[in-house]
Amino acid sequence: MADISSRKNDHLDLALHSDVGFRRTTLFEEVELVHCSMPELSWDELDPSLELFGRKLRAPILIAAMTGGNERARIINEKLALVAEKGGYALGLGSQRAMVREGFINESVAESYALRSIAPTIPIFANIGIVQAAKMPSELIQSLVSHVGADALCVHLNPAQELIQPDGDRDFRGGYQALARLLGEVGVPLIVKETGNGLSRQVAEQLRAQGVLHVDVSGAGGTTWVGVETHRASGTHKQSGELFWDWGIPTAASLLEVKPSQFRTVIATGGLKSGLDAARAIALGARLAGFARPVLQELDRGGVEGALTFLSQIERDLKMAMMLTGSKNLAALGRARRLLGPKLRAWSNPSE
Repeated sequence: MADISSRKNDHLDLALHSDVGFRRTTLFEEVELVHCSMPELSWDELDPSLELFGRKLRAPILIAAMTGGNERARIINEKLALVAEKGGYALGLGSQRAMVREGFINESVAESYALRSIAPTIPIFANIGIVQAAKMPSELIQSLVSHVGADALCVHLNPAQELIQPDGDRDFRGGYQALARLLGEVGVPLIVKETGNGLSRQVAEQLRAQGVLHVDVSGAGGTTWVGVETHRASGTHKQSGELFWDWGIPTAASLLEVKPSQFRTVIATGGLKSGLDAARAIALGARLAGFARPVLQELDRGGVEGALTFLSQIERDLKMAMMLTGSKNLAALGRARRLLGPKLRAWSNPSE
């Protein structure tokens, strides 16, 4: 457990202070939303709200999964929960693997994830890795969900990150079987999410055939977790990390990749920086736009108010994009006319 706690601290320090960004882009700059000179709308009637998993959000914004598992993470998570509750945004927890010790919930570690009392009204997403999910009994995973009062369970996929860790996972078999079991045995919606490398069309099709209804593409273009682990690695692992630093499907491209599978909920995380990026993501089929590292950095610089100010600007600029495309609500924004640049067009019309 000490090793996990140390790794969590390393991840926080690197995310806050080091160069851990992709050297490629999300490709959102290749999404051109067509301007409407006559929107026939007033600012006050623009409605960016939505209902998600039985809870109302003021805007389609997710504070995406970041951390948990030690005292430092508890303090950060409590502040993030306060931001989410005040803003009316969804909140994703970091991996809850650290909560489990010898097949039982470790109560002392669990405190760093217990945020429902701080955020009683917004959606909270529990989180466990697919490799751990394949090994854990469903009852234990249900306990992880129930313990934090989560409205949904994220099962994260991160093979690229694991391969750079010297002691990372190497056996990724049994994932689909685990998802099929959890879909039938865990009493909350299941979100399958990547961790910065994007979901492909082929994986999306298999997930949908399995019965998965909700995904988070978590594409390339923001924080590269291969890069994070490369900073921590040495020798051959470091060399591999440098080579695969930019591995993955850009976030905008991943949204196009999963769209044919017609998931009920698509979440766009991975390098979004602005309300315009959020609007572009929604125009490509997302229901929710997630922000992680920028929120953490604003929290570090300006506390809860700093993070709230940042997300309020995201919300305002999203509404500007709604007005300037003539979109009264998110459904209309999802139908807004958009033009794609050449790189995204290649993803939109694959040759194979």
